[in-house]
Amino acid sequence: MGKPLSVDLRSRIRAYVEAGHSRHAAADHFAVSVSAVIKLMSHVSMTGSVEPARQGRPRGTGKLAPVSGFLKDRVDAVPDITMPELAEALQAAHGLSATPEALSRFLIREGYSFKKNAGRDRTRA
Repeated sequence: MGKPLSVDLRSRIRAYVEAGHSRHAAADHFAVSVSAVIKLMSHVSMTGSVEPARQGRPRGTGKLAPVSGFLKDRVDAVPDITMPELAEALQAAHGLSATPEALSRFLIREGYSFKKNAGRDRTRA
């Protein structure tokens, strides 16, 4: 998703259109796309503000959010569980399919990480 136009540019476009110019003329004048001006003016008519809407999905609305307790409990019980094993446990317990990558990203967002101990498997000298 691209970045929104700056608030300064958005307010200048709004003033230009409200001064009686067309949206197409505003797009040509400010070197932006016609659709950007149309969307901006639609947003202004609905909200009354030139501030861009917040982008992205709100936190805690993903499909793993309802089972976060299960995932955290499972990782706390078996700290070195692999993500494919966790995905299988999630499928068996809740019937919810999730990729190992999605589980890993979710656990990292929740503050979990597991670093392998490089010296664990070495033999003593």
